[in-house]
Amino acid sequence: MSTETTDVATAARVIHNPVLTGFHPDPSILRVGTDYYLATSTFEWYPGVRLHHSRDLVHWRALGGIVTERRLLDLRGCGDSNGVWAPDLTWHDGEFHLVYSDVASFTGGYWDPQNFLVTATDVAGPWSDPVKLHGHGFDASLFHDDDGSTWLLSLSADWRPGRDRFGGIEIQQYDRATKSLVGRARPLFTGTPVGLTEGPHLYRHDGWYWLVTAEGGTSWEHQVTVARSRELFGPYEVDPAGPLLTSVGRPELRLQKAGHGSLVQTPDGDWFLAHLAARPYTPLGNCVLGRETAIQRVQWPTGGWPRICDGVPADEVDAPDLPDHPWPAEPDVDHFDTGQLSSAWSTLRRPAAPDWLDLRSRPSHLRIHGGQSPVGRQTPSLVARRVGATHCSLETVVDFDPLDYRQLAGITAYYNTQNWHHLYLTRADDGRRILELLSCDSGRRTAHPELTVDVDGGGPVGLRATFDGPVVRFGYRLADGWQELPVAADATILSDEHAAQIIDGEPAAWGFTGAFLGLWVQDLGGDGGHADFDLAAYREH
Repeated sequence: MSTETTDVATAARVIHNPVLTGFHPDPSILRVGTDYYLATSTFEWYPGVRLHHSRDLVHWRALGGIVTERRLLDLRGCGDSNGVWAPDLTWHDGEFHLVYSDVASFTGGYWDPQNFLVTATDVAGPWSDPVKLHGHGFDASLFHDDDGSTWLLSLSADWRPGRDRFGGIEIQQYDRATKSLVGRARPLFTGTPVGLTEGPHLYRHDGWYWLVTAEGGTSWEHQVTVARSRELFGPYEVDPAGPLLTSVGRPELRLQKAGHGSLVQTPDGDWFLAHLAARPYTPLGNCVLGRETAIQRVQWPTGGWPRICDGVPADEVDAPDLPDHPWPAEPDVDHFDTGQLSSAWSTLRRPAAPDWLDLRSRPSHLRIHGGQSPVGRQTPSLVARRVGATHCSLETVVDFDPLDYRQLAGITAYYNTQNWHHLYLTRADDGRRILELLSCDSGRRTAHPELTVDVDGGGPVGLRATFDGPVVRFGYRLADGWQELPVAADATILSDEHAAQIIDGEPAAWGFTGAFLGLWVQDLGGDGGHADFDLAAYREH
């Protein structure tokens, strides 16, 4: 896909929110010259830290991701909604700096986070080997001060029973020359009574240090809090007018969960806030699309506090006075003929690599070698893309000759190891090749034997999964055209709200991702089975 289009000397008029639809939470926004970048969380999915690029804040194109290999992060064994949390992308002294957290736990008051830093002179890489930073807490970020010093901020987690596990925001100096932290971490900000203070970003503007944090948790009580100080180490005064942005108490708003923001300034001095938001299917209901990225215009008068109109997320925002810069549209159909996966695809818990993905042995086909079961966390074989609209579909053609019932290949509507729907080809005990549908809701599997279709005789089979609002529909195609399975699978189980589980006041499971549509191959006996996918067509309706 071309990376250049002709700039049009007219301003892009409106930013339509969300600018990144589907699972794109915790945005870190950055401008370098005339280029804007958004880095977002990916949790258990490769490539880690998804990256988008814009030149007008209106049109965005996917650049894929940054953490693309195990050298940068190993997600084998990563739990659901663990892994890459809240990346931070900055630019200083001719280099991009990316800080990201690898969170291993979140139960019983523990997180086991580890923070890493990588650098590159080009956002496309190559990226340096990771520098291992501290594991005091997650949501780490860098601040480059005007005097040339660099500082690491993060949540200060407190595991001790009876304490607030969100122990405030801390700061520690980072020596870029030695690639190490120096001195001791110092407490910087304990937050407001709203609590759950996290996601720090620090800025220098108008003679003040401005600390932007996320508070209230990442669901309905979420907000963006701003505090300022004349000195780096504080004390920090909280904006007396309240949060910069929130949707708390406004269930009628289309964009909910507004919070976790970061700021960017245009060359003309206009300010904007990138933040996460979600679009529930019903008021305060399940958000199947996950947490998405939106952008708001910020008014920031000299000597005053930053302000967003009404302090709530708007669906449409006046764009900056920049040349309109659209990108070529992403093709609806991926014919797998470029030799590498397109930026639309992600892979679960292991990077796209020749040991299980093959785009060369059979031209214009994606060969997926079978992996573990749905609960396997080391070598699953799932290639998927984010669901970006309430009505969308993924259609494919699969050529698969299963050895027995231990080999399965097909199409899935997926959230995590506990919540998914899978339409697949397999082999029955009597030797027939059959098509079956299996669903899993909170770890409880439901088979649909009444829907089993005989597809014996070999040859490719068309498969389709369609998100139709709160339901998922499945279809297949043989010689006589498309046939719909008479079932309406529950799409709302593929949501953060459904995945989260609280037991005795403690999180037993979190839901931080979003729904995916994907190509899934399982080889539960380890017999070397693979499936060839001729194409994948994703369409929003």
